[in-house]
Amino acid sequence: MRSAHMYVVHKMLLAWLLGALVLLTGCATGYQLRPDEQQSVAGKTFVITGASSGFGRGVALKLAALKANVVLAARRTELLQEVADQASAAGGVPLVVTTDVGKAEDVQKLAERAVAQFGRIDVWINNAGVGAVGRFEDIPVADHSRLIDINVKGVIYGSHAAMHRFRKQGFGTLVNIGSAESEVPLAYQATYAASKAAVLSMGRAINEEIRLSGARSIAVATVMPWAADTPFFEHTANYSGGTPRSAALDDPQKVVDAIVWVSLHPREELPVGWKATTSVISHRHFPDLAERLSGNVAHKLQIETAPPAPATAGTLHEPMRSGRNVEGGIRQRMEREDAAREQRKAD
Repeated sequence: MRSAHMYVVHKMLLAWLLGALVLLTGCATGYQLRPDEQQSVAGKTFVITGASSGFGRGVALKLAALKANVVLAARRTELLQEVADQASAAGGVPLVVTTDVGKAEDVQKLAERAVAQFGRIDVWINNAGVGAVGRFEDIPVADHSRLIDINVKGVIYGSHAAMHRFRKQGFGTLVNIGSAESEVPLAYQATYAASKAAVLSMGRAINEEIRLSGARSIAVATVMPWAADTPFFEHTANYSGGTPRSAALDDPQKVVDAIVWVSLHPREELPVGWKATTSVISHRHFPDLAERLSGNVAHKLQIETAPPAPATAGTLHEPMRSGRNVEGGIRQRMEREDAAREQRKAD
């Protein structure tokens, strides 16, 4: 019994030490590009799906400031044009291609337009994604299906188009946006967690195919952020009964910087920040414990303490006008909600 206890303790210490090592070697820089790396971005072509808000918008504008060609893809044409105007003002060269990533023909058109305009694709970033919050059986099947269309099929379509182009031109980097939930499935987000696990597994398999083919100038990176303060929570389908929320949201700029950084420094898997890194490492050593603790936090935040909210399909089937920026204002909203709850208790 004592031996088993010491084994668990040693594994816990190992998990934390590994997490600290990753932080010191990978996260301490904040994923900032050196001056020479910044200069190397100029003139390169980046395809970015989900570019109208959140991470995608932030990445597009950061790359544009480095004078990249940015191919902007999303469903909201008006917002894409707004991003394009800002990208042009920052020194980049934008191309707007209205795209529903859940439609294979849209994604193929996106690839064709990018090559026709710029002659090549250096980096393809599969960023578009949606969520659905609530007990698995309470979320309509049509919403589960549409989430898979966007988060899984959309990444498959984008990856397929990108890999064809990369094989033809002999180089390229594919960046897929996963999540800490690629490793740690979260209660009340079952299909979202499944979709992000699929993204991670697909990237691992494609990387093996690249290795076996000897194509040293092609790479696939899966970025795995912690939950961040973007319009994602405003856009998510929600059948939980409470306003969508999450614990200890990261600043979206941290993730934006990581996506740009990994496009020049491809890593097979990149958890972003100490929370995502510790979560991933802990789950690999103690999967049941990590899932139980994460589930308890999700239940408290989303079911027990979230202010009531009506059921909605969010942006799964149709885009919405709201949620237009990189940041979502969710942290401030949650602070107001928590303060109001404490005040009600005091009264």
